Amino acid sequence: MLARWFPAAINTRPSEWSRAAIGMALGTLFSVWLCGQVFGMEVALHLLGPLGASAVLLFAVSSGALAQPWSIIGSYLCAGVVALLVARVLGRTLGGACLAAGMAVVLMCWLRCLHPPAGGLAMTLVLADPASAALGWHELGAVLLGAGALLTCALAYNNATRTRYPKGAAPSPAVILNTPNAARDPEVTAGDLKLALAEMEQFYDVAPNELEQLINTAQIHARRRSIGEVLASRLP
Repeated sequence: MLARWFPAAINTRPSEWSRAAIGMALGTLFSVWLCGQVFGMEVALHLLGPLGASAVLLFAVSSGALAQPWSIIGSYLCAGVVALLVARVLGRTLGGACLAAGMAVVLMCWLRCLHPPAGGLAMTLVLADPASAALGWHELGAVLLGAGALLTCALAYNNATRTRYPKGAAPSPAVILNTPNAARDPEVTAGDLKLALAEMEQFYDVAPNELEQLINTAQIHARRRSIGEVLASRLP
């Protein structure tokens, strides 16, 4: 049981750590600076926490679904609208901040743009500093400007450093017919997946044993589907 508390080994090299760290620092600096030029540095610094958290995802785990462009833009928009509505109706209270975060998560899930830092952003906007609160609905402009600037940095920096971003949907695999050779193919194990992740040399927000479980479960469903198709074809 205690072994579950220990993290899995990282499959990336120190050069990838440095690449992600430099990008995260530069991206956050640029987005906060640009927001400060337009809306004032006090407002921009109030958004520093969520933007910094988003930068970790965009530069360190850019392959994850939570770090794709629609995730950050859509989630920041959801969090901003919900937080400003809650602040106007219920006031800028701790309870209102927590309620806004919960409502933002539901809306993000519905719109398929879940992005964890946006939950913190919703709380930050409800419990805003006087300068940010004075902006009213214009505060949404500061939020989207910061998110847009950070996303622009991620697009430029990741691709310039040979990290494809955004990832996009993976192409559908070719259909493999049932052949004698296919039946003898070895099962994929967590060790094989760990070696594959190490060769790709990028951060992936998933552990090899979780991938193994996912593949095994998918194979079970594929076998059930195959059996169902065979039985259906024999029915009159």
